[in-house]
This record gives sequence, structure tokens and C-alpha cells, in this order.
Amino acid sequence: MLRPFRVLLLAFIAVPLLEIFLFVQVGERIGAWPTVGLVVLTAIVGVALLQMQGLDTWSRAQMSLLQGGLPAQELLEGAVLLVSGALLLTPGFFTDAIGFLGLLPWTRQWAIRRWLRGRFPPGSGGRGGWSGGGGSGGSRVEYYDGELIEDGEIVRERRD
Repeated sequence: MLRPFRVLLLAFIAVPLLEIFLFVQVGERIGAWPTVGLVVLTAIVGVALLQMQGLDTWSRAQMSLLQGGLPAQELLEGAVLLVSGALLLTPGFFTDAIGFLGLLPWTRQWAIRRWLRGRFPPGSGGRGGWSGGGGSGGSRVEYYDGELIEDGEIVRERRD
């Protein structure tokens, strides 16, 4: 397994090379100025979508707080939106594609679930662990640190 530093180093080398390759390929097909225009257009559309998704996430976080809950899901989604926004503002087609994936609610929630499972494996139990259960209708019900999580969304907050 690669260490985090090596992964970052590889990404800082590979991603710019991939972006240059894609710029050249797209530029050969549609021309230089249309390629630049396309990059600017994706940034503008991405920022507009980011603003909409960010405001939606912010309002859900406020609602959770008003109901006395902890907006854990919304905070994690906000972090994904922050990274997505940075990727969308970075010129390039590959980074834009990854950034747009972070703007889609279902891909954003999938990424959060995967990240959490990597740190807290299902069924590990104990404080800070997952315990799995089967929900009805094919939904996945789990508990994390006393909170009910169904299909990746916190359904019921832990009340102390």
C-alpha cells in the first residue's frame, strides 16, 4: 500500500500531465479558443451548482441544529463540496469531472459512506464503531456511535 505522501506526490505529477494531455487532445479537435471557452464555462457552471448545493447543505445543517441534532452528515458533505469547488476552479477537464461528481448528492453521499467505512468498519462495535443491521425494503441500516444511519443518512441523532 502506498503511503499518503507518495499518493500525493503521484497525484501532483500525474494530474497536471493528464490535464495537459486532455487540453491538447480537445484543442486539436475543437481549436484553442473553444477549448479555453469550455474550461471557463465549466468553471462558471460548476460555481453556480456549487452555490446551490452549498446553500442546500447549509440549510439542512441549520435545520438539524434547530432540532437539537448534530449535523454530522451535512458537515461531511460540506467538506466534499469544498474540495469539489477547489477542483472546479482548477483549470482542466479531469479535475472538473471529479469536481462535478462531488456536486451530485448521491455520489457525494456514496463517497462519504465509503470514507467512513474505511475508518470505522461495519460491525466493529464499540465506541466510534459501526454496528450493522438489516433494514426493511432493501435499505441499509447501521448505527455509528449510537446514531441511526439509514442508507448513508443520519436518521436519528443520539440523545444524551
